[in-house]
Parts: sequence; structure tokens; C-alpha cells
Amino acid sequence: MKVMSVYALVVAIGLISGCSSGESYFRTGYDFDKVSKVAVVSVEGAIESEAAKNQISDFFVMELLRKGYSPIERAQVKALLKEQKFQATDVTTAEGAARAGEILNVPVVLVVNVPNFGAEMSITAKMVNVEDASILWAGRGSGKTGRMLSTIFGAAAGAGTGAAVAGDDRDDKVTGAVVGGVLGGVAGHALSPQAADTARRIIGKMCRDLPYKAPSLSSLR
Repeated sequence: MKVMSVYALVVAIGLISGCSSGESYFRTGYDFDKVSKVAVVSVEGAIESEAAKNQISDFFVMELLRKGYSPIERAQVKALLKEQKFQATDVTTAEGAARAGEILNVPVVLVVNVPNFGAEMSITAKMVNVEDASILWAGRGSGKTGRMLSTIFGAAAGAGTGAAVAGDDRDDKVTGAVVGGVLGGVAGHALSPQAADTARRIIGKMCRDLPYKAPSLSSLR
């Protein structure tokens, strides 16, 4: 009953902490209509889980599609770069991102960074012109995730599970609680539904001023 009470408190506090903000700037004078394809070449930073990185990438892909661009699927991007032995650290600069774009045969690439992923998430992103490594668009945003509360609950639930599985022996219960608490805490670090929703909102606000790409004549036929 106490565990359920803690869970209810976590959910209640998490629901009221989901504010987010975002802004971006683009290069004036550049013709975004000539951008045929965009590849999200990197999602780096405080998020280590590949599943979480894929989610962040997918949210950007959704915004790119909404703006009229043709993004390349992340799995395909990773496979092509891996085939060319291109390291993730190679895209930390605009020049490295441009080289990745050359490998992928796309005119523009998107590089995403998540500097903070705790009780608050922050995201930055930049769109790089492969031809000259210039920045075409850059955005940043932040929001509350409730992740710390989820981690605490995950640790508490894990500790309870570990103690229950250990049996009646006192020492086994202590060991089980410690192990379970660690595992539960780690599970709490995953991109929770609330954190995913926060990321989606941040990215949506970041991409609000990303220029629309006009549809090509061939796509209208």
C-alpha cells in the first residue's frame, strides 16, 4: 500500500512538471526548397540508450516530414556510416557532419545533442550544409521530465522486489534489496512516457521556425 502511495505521488508531481520551451534560427537567404533529403546523423549527449536516441531521432523526423523534407531512416544512416567505419565522435563538428553527409549522399544533415537528461531535459540541434559545412539552422530547447522522481520510484520498487525474491533470510533480503534497488534505479533512467512526451514537445517548439520546404513539381503530379 505504501509503495502504491509513493507511485501515486510520483505520477501526480510528474504531471504538473511537464512545461517545455524551444527556439531556433535559420540562415536567411538560403533556399531551403532545394533540400531534397535530410539525414539525422547523430544523437549524442547525456542519453546513452539506443532506444532513447531512436525516439529523439524519430521526433525530429516527424517534424522534418511535417515541414516538407524527406528524412532518411536512422537505422539506414547508422548502417551506412558503420560500413564506412565512420565513428560517432567524427560528427561532433560541422565539418565532420558534412563528411558524414557526403558518405550518405545527402545535401543536408542534422546533428542532435542532449546536454542534460535528468529532472530537466535540454536539447540542441543544428542543420549542416554538406557542401560547405555551414550551419543552415540551429535550435535549442528544454523542459521538465520528472525523470528523477521516476528513478527514485524505480529504485524503491526494485528494492522491494529484490527483498521479496531473496526469501526469509535477513542477509539475503539485504543483498536482494541492494541489487534490486540498483536494477530498479537503472530502469528508471530509461526514456519514460513523460520524458518522451517532454522531448516531443521540446523538439516541436524547436522546429517551429524551421522553414517549410515547398513540394517539388514532380510530387504534385
